[in-house]
Amino acid sequence: MTDPVAPETKAFFTLHRDLPREGPGEAADVAWAAGCAGLRPDAAIVDVACGPGADIAALLQAAPQGHVTALDKTAHFVDAARAGWRDDPRVMVLRADMARIKNSYDLIWCAGAVYFMGVTEALVAWRKSLKSGGVVAFSEPCWFSERREVRAVRNWADYPAMTDAQGIAARVAAAGYEVIGTRALSDAAWEAYYSPLDARIAALKPGADAALSGC
Repeated sequence: MTDPVAPETKAFFTLHRDLPREGPGEAADVAWAAGCAGLRPDAAIVDVACGPGADIAALLQAAPQGHVTALDKTAHFVDAARAGWRDDPRVMVLRADMARIKNSYDLIWCAGAVYFMGVTEALVAWRKSLKSGGVVAFSEPCWFSERREVRAVRNWADYPAMTDAQGIAARVAAAGYEVIGTRALSDAAWEAYYSPLDARIAALKPGADAALSGC
C-alpha cells in the first residue's frame, strides 16, 4: 500500500512534466564552472537532482572522455534522462536521493536544487564524495540588492532562507569550503526555464483544478 499523493504535489509534477529543464541554466554555465575547476577531459562528474537531464550534454562537452552519473529521485525525470542518454556509455542515470551521493567525483554539479537541503548541509554531506582537488558547482537564488520589489519578495516568500551573495559565501565557509568563483545566471538561462514553463501553464490553464491553478 502506498501513501496517497497530495493534490498540490500531483499538480506540481503535472505542471513540470516534460519540460526541457527543471531550473534556470544554460550550457555556458557548465563551461564556466568547468573552467574555474580546471576540469580534466576525463573527469568523473555527478549531476545531482538532474531533472530530465538538461545539463548532461554540456557536462560531457566539458569532459568528453569522462563520465557523468546523473541522479534524481523523481521517477519520470529519471525516465526522461535515461531516454535521452541510454545509448551513451559515458552516462549513467540513477534514481537516487541527492543527500546520499555514492562514489567519488571530480565535479559535483547541482543546478537549482541545493536549496532542498541547504547550502551548508549539502556541502557537508557531499564532501565524502569529492576527490582530492574536486569542486562543487551549484546555483542558488539570492538577492542582489537591498532594494527589493514587492512582487519579487512575494514570489520568493516560500523560501525564507533566501539570502544575498555574502550570505551564500558564509554558508559555503561554514561547510569548510573555499569559493573559487561566482557567476550570475544570464537572462537566457532564466528564459530557458521560464519560457517552456509559461507555455505549459497556458496549455494546462483551461479546465485546471484548484490545486493546479495554485501552483
